[in-house]
Amino acid sequence: MCEVKLENDVKRVLKWIGIAAAGVLLIAQFIRPPRNDAGAESPQDIAAWFQPPQEVANILRVSCYDCHSNGTRYPWYAEVQPVGWWLNGHITDGKRQLNFTEFGSYRLRRQYKKLEEMTEQIEQGEMPLPSYLLIHTDSKLSPDGKELLLSWIRATRDSMKATYPPDSLERRR
Repeated sequence: MCEVKLENDVKRVLKWIGIAAAGVLLIAQFIRPPRNDAGAESPQDIAAWFQPPQEVANILRVSCYDCHSNGTRYPWYAEVQPVGWWLNGHITDGKRQLNFTEFGSYRLRRQYKKLEEMTEQIEQGEMPLPSYLLIHTDSKLSPDGKELLLSWIRATRDSMKATYPPDSLERRR
């Protein structure tokens, strides 16, 4: 008898926990992070600043801009909270690290360093993020696309090195 009462009490508590969790999730749908859709077009955009070949610009747009620009293409599931908050955290962090929309406003040294970091992360397979590629399969860099992008980055850095004094690009050691 006591076991039946305890079992019923547990069921009742679990029912209320489920109702409370559903209520919290429902309320969470009305608390949305700001959207990152101001657009990627800007005179400070890396594509405007360095004028990459169209194929490189397309690679950047498809594989990088969702997290590293002011213009994110949001998937349908971004409307579901807490997934939207999680995505917003990735976008905010990505833009803090590197924002292609504002790349031209960076100091020369920072531009040069960011291009170097891009090379390292692409070579090591750290970018695009593996978690991003799970759903955005079109963003995965093909070996040819990867080499094209890396070649352009290296050529851009070489051009900067030939154009600007060394102390404007790298700190003295």
